Amino acid sequence: MTRVLIVDDQTLVRQGIRSLLELADGIDVVGEAADGVEALERIETLAPDVVLLDLRMPRLDGIGVLEALRTRAHAPPCLILTTFDDDAAVLTGLRAGARGYLLKDVSLDHLTEAIAALAEGRTMITPALTERVMRGLRGLGTDTGGFAEPEALTERETEILRLMAGGYSNKEIANALDVAEGTVKNHVSSVLSKLGVRDRTRAVLKAVDLGLL
Repeated sequence: MTRVLIVDDQTLVRQGIRSLLELADGIDVVGEAADGVEALERIETLAPDVVLLDLRMPRLDGIGVLEALRTRAHAPPCLILTTFDDDAAVLTGLRAGARGYLLKDVSLDHLTEAIAALAEGRTMITPALTERVMRGLRGLGTDTGGFAEPEALTERETEILRLMAGGYSNKEIANALDVAEGTVKNHVSSVLSKLGVRDRTRAVLKAVDLGLL
């Protein structure tokens, strides 16, 4: 069972997500939190496998939660829950360590897929939504981190990068491309190195910003 904590300041949103997840197999909602301070306390006491995290909350917002979790050795992966007007905050959240994001009107299938991905150490990045986030930030004249032009990716590395953007694990990529999982790991390491990033989430964000996806 994947243990999930729901963090959102809107009671109806929390109840709606809980009701959805109670219909799914293999997921146990172990608790809820109405703000960031409460979230950090619940994470400490409940040890969830995945945290569904709102960004705009009283006392301590989602970014504050992510920044606090970065100092913890065994912090659970966090999935941002966002609305269409949260573009800048979403990108900030991803840079702060979130493993992906979903819109709050997500379907049950997509939500459970995202939870499973994070529980398995993967990310949940939707390229189309990421593109919209990046376009919105450019329109606002917001700095996207000073992304520099990376070393050119090979055709196979670009192919693997696209699969990474889809949230696929190394094993799933290996099966899709009919290669050894170790080969995929080597390619992923090369992609991260060439893009100058430390994880898959930032690799996808940088790739979108540079027009590689």
